[in-house]
Amino acid sequence: MLDISSSYAYAGAGIGVGIVVLGAAIGIGKIGHAAMEAISRQPEISGQVRAAMIIACSLIEGAALFAILVCLLIVLK
Repeated sequence: MLDISSSYAYAGAGIGVGIVVLGAAIGIGKIGHAAMEAISRQPEISGQVRAAMIIACSLIEGAALFAILVCLLIVLK
């Protein structure tokens, strides 16, 4: 049987995961847009821009993964 507090925990965790994934997708999209614009303006620095973009995307993905794990821990509490 589920009580009211656990139902709220499931709903909150689900909403939290949705917000985290949406935020990560928006952040990575903005990074990709800025990188493509920088490469189109100066094609000779494409390697440096690509490396910086990969590092920034991996940091965003790491933060999103931690947030998803926190939401999972709320459910499994």
